[in-house]
Amino acid sequence: MASYYRKFIQGYAIIAKPLTQLLKKGAFIWADEAADAMHQLKLALTSAPVLGFPNFSQPFVVETDASCCGIGAILRQGKQPLAFLSKTLGPK
Repeated sequence: MASYYRKFIQGYAIIAKPLTQLLKKGAFIWADEAADAMHQLKLALTSAPVLGFPNFSQPFVVETDASCCGIGAILRQGKQPLAFLSKTLGPK
């Protein structure tokens, strides 16, 4: 249910990766990593920033970041975020 709000949470895919791993067949073992991810996700859902509306007369800025386990991007104008994107990376 939390994935419905993924566009409002910066780095959602990275935060939720330990929980997503539990969905694999025969892999459901609740560990501290999953509990930490659940706690971080709860905090992110209750304190998510308010996204702004685009103003087409101002310039847009795209910020990107990548790590060994995921990628992310933010579309913003000034300091106001307009949209978030995050994706986990597979082993390949």
